[in-house]
Amino acid sequence: MVNKTFTFDALVVGGGIAGLQAALDLADQDFKVAIVERDVSIGGKMIRLSKVFPTLDCSSCITTPKMASAAHHKNITIFTYCDLGSLQRNGETITAAVQRKPRYVDEPKCIGCRQCEYECPVYVSDSDQGGFSARKAICVPFSNAIPQVAVRDVDNCILCGKCEKVCPTQAVDYFQKPEDFIVEARAAILATGFGTTPVQDKHQYGEGKIPNVITALQMERLLAPHGPYNRVLRPSDGMEPDSIAYIQCAGSRDKSMGVPYCSRVCCMYAIKQAMLLSGALPLADIAIYYMDIRAFGKGYEEFYQNAGAMGIEFVKGKVATLSEGENGGVVVHYESQEDGGGVTRAQHDLVVLSLGIVPDWRPEGFCQISTGSDGFIKTVKPKIAPSLTEMEGVFVAGAAAGPKDIVDSIAEAGAAAMEAAKHLAATNSPHKAVA
Repeated sequence: MVNKTFTFDALVVGGGIAGLQAALDLADQDFKVAIVERDVSIGGKMIRLSKVFPTLDCSSCITTPKMASAAHHKNITIFTYCDLGSLQRNGETITAAVQRKPRYVDEPKCIGCRQCEYECPVYVSDSDQGGFSARKAICVPFSNAIPQVAVRDVDNCILCGKCEKVCPTQAVDYFQKPEDFIVEARAAILATGFGTTPVQDKHQYGEGKIPNVITALQMERLLAPHGPYNRVLRPSDGMEPDSIAYIQCAGSRDKSMGVPYCSRVCCMYAIKQAMLLSGALPLADIAIYYMDIRAFGKGYEEFYQNAGAMGIEFVKGKVATLSEGENGGVVVHYESQEDGGGVTRAQHDLVVLSLGIVPDWRPEGFCQISTGSDGFIKTVKPKIAPSLTEMEGVFVAGAAAGPKDIVDSIAEAGAAAMEAAKHLAATNSPHKAVA
């Protein structure tokens, strides 16, 4: 039952880097903004990365200040752990039906002391660390999460009651229910981000069952200074790998996966990770198997050339299959397009898959906005106004409209905020605070 209605000038769906930038740009113009985020924390994919290309700046150092700015901005209200039920336009008002999922922790009462986490006896695989380490069944998601509020995993909780007993503010609530509410705004920005193709769908690459075949996002956690091992180790046995391979287009440019397009950023993040690995493991051999290197942005070609100068091997060839090798190694079977070509094989200690980028949210069934042939949100004027959608007053930013890097996502978020501000000015209504 819906029992609350909140009224704002603008609604931003998604609290990743694009959503945060759009919200901050609007809030700095004195518009009242709501951010609705599906995850337990804002920050999106970027807060889980180690560094960014081509500057190799710390990803957290860029994202965390924007997260903190949004959390403390007087004109921004953040709703985390929420699902968007619908987004409809009624006259000049855009109405969003939202359901806040239960954390089983009272958010206003929780002070983030983690006493519940320390007392909990249950360990669960931590997806925020790529599944390489464990977390508790009740915990604050990660060290720089916003909000710093615990969440209880009901699927793994054994109801021992220890977290409730130790909580100094009596914030643990085993009987918390989902909460439905309405957000009304005069403009909305969809910044729903991206997902990756499931590794289980690629049977040629082991369907996720080969122990030392991991994804690029998992490698990001291994490279991160606050990662699961504090160094790069092979997940099967904890050995430092002497030979590492990257498989490009492992889900992109592949009709069998339903992703015939290029995901744009895979070449660059593989090169970035390879360069970081060469620093973390200076004696390791690193190879990147590719069909085409697409270094499309400013400084990207130089970044690629620098990687080659550092000794990273670029192997032009299409990888057909992966199989388990000796001593936990992975055998790469590929068709070389160099030195006369031919089918050949090589063994590596660790293999990283550069998976394809796909939409993380589709508007079908939620609002009257269509998608393109690639499944991403369709824009009506992609060349002159890439943020405009088919619904008046609703704009799109970042990877929700198609694969793009962080720089383009932030720039497009600014463009979406500008279009939303123009729309809000045209409606000529007074600013409204939260009801």
